[in-house]
Amino acid sequence: QVQLVESGGGLVRAGGSLRLSCAASGLTISYYAMGWFRQAPGKEREFVAVISWNGGTTYYPDSVEGRITISRDNAKNTVYLQMNSLKPEDTAIYYCAAANSVPAMRERGGSYWGQGTQVTVSS
Repeated sequence: QVQLVESGGGLVRAGGSLRLSCAASGLTISYYAMGWFRQAPGKEREFVAVISWNGGTTYYPDSVEGRITISRDNAKNTVYLQMNSLKPEDTAIYYCAAANSVPAMRERGGSYWGQGTQVTVSS
């Protein structure tokens, strides 16, 4: 059974930082592109970041470019999302996802999803 378990969310003040983790089980992440999405109340799910299987390629939307960094440790079967200079508009539930490729992640989202971790940024 595939499980993606996110952790590291919480409440932080604007300008602060958080590091999210996504630990996988039942799935070897080295075979997958890994990504992060977020969904704020009343809004559609939004793509946040994706990283290729070997970490050689990453993509971010303009809304987070320069503030958020995705990374992976295939040996630990874990993906990370470092978030700096957080803004109140970053408040959302953050979801980890696995997909067969970077294009697949960007076009269709993940084949596997975690349950999400809440990030709240106060002003």
